[in-house]
Amino acid sequence: MALSNSSLKVNRELLDPNFESYRLSLDAIATYNIELDAAVEEVKLKDTQYTLEHVRAFGMYNYLHLDPWYEDSVLFVDCKGRVLSLTVTLDTALCKPREVYRISPDSSRCEDRLCASLSFTSATWAALSDGAGQLQLLRTGKRGGSSLMKWEPLFSEEMEEPFTILHSISHVQDGVHTMEVLLLRIQKDPQETKGSGYSVSLEWITVANAAGHGQEKKYEVKKRRILRGKSVPHYAAVEPQGKGLMVASEKPFAFTHVDGRPVELTDPEPMEVEKTDPIYFWQQTAEDITMCMRMPEGVTKEEVQFRLTADNIRLGVQGFPPLLEGQLFASVDPEASAWIIKNDKSLEVTLQKRTEGPMWSELVIGDKRGENVMSDEQAALIHERLTFLTSEDLNGNPDRDKPPCNSQELEDCDGFPEDSSSLTHFDGESLKPTQVVNLGSHQYLFTVDGNPSEMPCFCLRHDVDALVWQPRPDQPSYVQASKRDKKFATCAPDFSYASLCECLRRIFIYRQPSPVETVLFNRKQGRQVGQVAKQQVASLDCDKPILGFRATNERLYILTSSNLFVLKVNNN
Repeated sequence: MALSNSSLKVNRELLDPNFESYRLSLDAIATYNIELDAAVEEVKLKDTQYTLEHVRAFGMYNYLHLDPWYEDSVLFVDCKGRVLSLTVTLDTALCKPREVYRISPDSSRCEDRLCASLSFTSATWAALSDGAGQLQLLRTGKRGGSSLMKWEPLFSEEMEEPFTILHSISHVQDGVHTMEVLLLRIQKDPQETKGSGYSVSLEWITVANAAGHGQEKKYEVKKRRILRGKSVPHYAAVEPQGKGLMVASEKPFAFTHVDGRPVELTDPEPMEVEKTDPIYFWQQTAEDITMCMRMPEGVTKEEVQFRLTADNIRLGVQGFPPLLEGQLFASVDPEASAWIIKNDKSLEVTLQKRTEGPMWSELVIGDKRGENVMSDEQAALIHERLTFLTSEDLNGNPDRDKPPCNSQELEDCDGFPEDSSSLTHFDGESLKPTQVVNLGSHQYLFTVDGNPSEMPCFCLRHDVDALVWQPRPDQPSYVQASKRDKKFATCAPDFSYASLCECLRRIFIYRQPSPVETVLFNRKQGRQVGQVAKQQVASLDCDKPILGFRATNERLYILTSSNLFVLKVNNN
């Protein structure tokens, strides 16, 4: 199966070109507080867990788990090893979380213990890690608010080293109930002579029912696969039916072992790319684009086929395939754009940018046949901005009171990643990557379960927008405010609002634009405003760090070591 490179194509119909900003709303948010009988045990990082990857994987762990199959149902594990569940139906009559399962007390004795982790495999199954290296698959029954069924472990196995669970799914394959579980570890790597000495390991485990018809159910491991990389993945999930695996990370992953045996994957031979001359040249300013393409001599304007919309261009000669066709990098104003034939041998197209300022990195998305020619003014401006990098003075910064930078003193988090982030799909049979999407500079924000029967969605930052991606359409967009102390971010499964929290107390809620009851006018443009996007801020009556943060369509759940807060956000 050949490897293909793809790109994320933004559905611009989902973006609101008239969006201005969020307006701070002082509307009160109903907040309910449940005091816990026992504290949530926060597992602190040890001195041996000193790398940036340890902090990303375990130091910022979300201790609160949302059950995607049952709305407004959250779970967490306390210091007694109890898995506690809370399902909210009436905010004013909140009950204490009830125990559904208890982890063995022996797990707390593990020296390298991690936080316990939980993943909901299906509507009736869950995967649980005790943080000490034991994996359990539990038959939960229907977990709703009225269910009093205690969870039953039907599979338990020691996995040698502690891990956290990233994702799990359940499916029936050839009449056999099968579960796929994805585990994360950070391990000492003896082959790593440079850097931290640690590598990131993902283990994909397939567990299936091995019992015959009419016998007691018995589950056992059918297959184990290990991938290794150098960075904690932003996103990792198993494809439905276990057909593949998707991983988004700053540095690449590759399969190294299957069932304990090394994987021999031959490196693909480098592709020889034939260097060809560009078929068009283009320049840009902050306001417009100028593109020039050579045309066959003698072509008249009647033979030129030119079609331009706000987001697409099609250019060619009558009777021949299109010379240039595709989605533009950004929107243009078709009515203010034009084209002319120059010297009977070239076509010059002027495109008026709809948004002034942002510079385009390419003319047509994915088209590499053009060359961006930089104007003298642009080259001089860039040279001026980069002068300090080539200054003879070690400290080119005008603020000479500050000491010069020594690159040897930089930590991992201070530098740019060596590899750009990418989303890779691995085939479940061949274990080879089949598709790679370059995420470039699009910052990963969070993961959310839109539909539990599909793969989780992931949210990326695109300039000032935060876009939710999944292999299905109709995803709206959000704007993420710049918060220096941001710890967790998420959005509702129905995308009606987005939210983020700081390490302590403050919660920020961003709502989709909604009609206003009063008459409002934009002061700058003098036009009436029909919709307003609201921002709300809530402050918790608690001085302890936030350990968990989840959103449902109606409520926000915030977990600290001693309290579980419920915020009524929407009235549906």
